[in-house]
Amino acid sequence: MATNFSKELLIKPGHKVQLRKFDPGDTLGWGKGHATKANLAKTLERLNKLQYLLYADHKHALLVVVQGLDAAGKDGTIRHVMSLVNPQGCRVTSFKIPSVEEAAHDFLWRVHQAVPPYGDIGIFNRSHYEDVLVVRVHDMVPKKVWSERYEQINEFERILHQNNVRIVKLFLHISKDEQKKRFMERIDDPDKRWKISQADFDERKFWDEYVEAYEDALTRCNTKRAPWFIIPADKKWFRNLAVSHIIVETLEEMGLKFPPATIDVKKLKWR
Repeated sequence: MATNFSKELLIKPGHKVQLRKFDPGDTLGWGKGHATKANLAKTLERLNKLQYLLYADHKHALLVVVQGLDAAGKDGTIRHVMSLVNPQGCRVTSFKIPSVEEAAHDFLWRVHQAVPPYGDIGIFNRSHYEDVLVVRVHDMVPKKVWSERYEQINEFERILHQNNVRIVKLFLHISKDEQKKRFMERIDDPDKRWKISQADFDERKFWDEYVEAYEDALTRCNTKRAPWFIIPADKKWFRNLAVSHIIVETLEEMGLKFPPATIDVKKLKWR
């Protein structure tokens, strides 16, 4: 089954995003089974080869931004999709509550430091978008402050793009029922209880506010140079399949090339 995941799941710039119009259980016609597993395995192998090419080319970097509500599967997506890549060329940064030092700078200061160098893949588990999401929902700064950050983010991403950092932004879209199901699974599994907290349940009270905040971020910070993809994430197997394809398709579009040899191999002499 041939599917252009980048085309199918891309949000076209200039369109107002309404998440209720996107089905978090959609699979684009794919089914869970051997064929899908085989396709995923093949795609992950391709990703491994493209990462090697990215590193050899050393003129570009890839930044993957992963966002989603609690239990959307950010950790699981990163763990599964990047399972075959060389860890020397892939760095994951998780953005949590700013440290004292980070809070003493502008909100993008800590983010820019985590941008991957040329030749590498960088993954943001949460990102600079938290400063127009949780900050907004919980009134951590005045509206005048966070409302100006959309354009600041767009400008930041424009600078990265112009300096050969390709940006892929993934919103893992789950339903409220699926979130509850995953919370309950964590409670029932002794090995996963450490992942659940009272804060997770408290945040569910703000579900509608988060949806509204995400809709604004997905609408106002969606550009051709740094597009958003809405990934149906109720089914973990499809989420992993879609994300792996989008990353591979993006790398294939970047025009990566192996550099020429630095020596004339014909003149090599063995001793």
